[in-house]
Amino acid sequence: MSTSELTRPATYGLLDRPAPVSTRLLRSELRLVFRRRRNLAILGVLACAPLLLGIAIKIGGGGDGGGGGPAFIGQITRNGLFLAFTSLVVTLPLFLPLAVSVVSGESVAGEASAGTLRSLLVVPVGRTRLLLVKYAGIVAFGLAAATVVGAMGVLVGLLLFPTGPVTLLSGSTISFGAALMRVLLVVLYVAAMLAGIAAIGLFISTLTEVPLAAMAATAITVVVVAILDSVPQISSIHPYLFVQWWFSFGDLIRDPVVYGPMVHGLVVHAVYVAVFGSLAWARLTTKDVSG
Repeated sequence: MSTSELTRPATYGLLDRPAPVSTRLLRSELRLVFRRRRNLAILGVLACAPLLLGIAIKIGGGGDGGGGGPAFIGQITRNGLFLAFTSLVVTLPLFLPLAVSVVSGESVAGEASAGTLRSLLVVPVGRTRLLLVKYAGIVAFGLAAATVVGAMGVLVGLLLFPTGPVTLLSGSTISFGAALMRVLLVVLYVAAMLAGIAAIGLFISTLTEVPLAAMAATAITVVVVAILDSVPQISSIHPYLFVQWWFSFGDLIRDPVVYGPMVHGLVVHAVYVAVFGSLAWARLTTKDVSG
């Protein structure tokens, strides 16, 4: 090696430059979330829900959507694509929020419990950046969970029931491709609803070093809000409860689509994300990390 080579300042090619800290931290968080066996098991269980629902409807001969069930059930035997909508309706009240509760409850509390939180909270990472990365990981898992349910609903529906042009709940008919696009929009809307729960769970996770306690508290919060939403005597607060807007995506299965309730739901959840995200930031930035 020549002297000029020894004295030449180190340079990086475009492909050799190290990734920014935020990008590397996000990649690490996503690997942590999606490689954890418990989280993979949760996704597996969610994937089974459309399969079990489809088999039950196939064996039972379908239904007319009565008895208080979703209006989509009566459509499944006519077009299998409705199994995706019905699966999301069935899993949204309990299973999807529970899945997000597990991941969000463990996000910060798990690091504190394992004693790795202190090593994460060093320059140049910082607490604010760490909080944003943790939240992004939870939201990504929520999106993956909703996608798994929707995709399995489509797949099982195609295998067990007739397909073709889709007759919407309003009576109009659209092409199968257009209906698939509406399934995608429903999945994205459900994922946005789960993002509100993610913010609540992230805040609760900053309050304790016991992951199981944070998971349980997040899940219980969802149940309590759902109970409040069912009490008619306090209907004045119902528009401000996040569960009130979960099933507004039903308007995507009509023609023309009414966007007002969905926009309202997105705004309400954005407020929850802002409020509980701020609380989580305030708590984490003042947290005395002893681990």
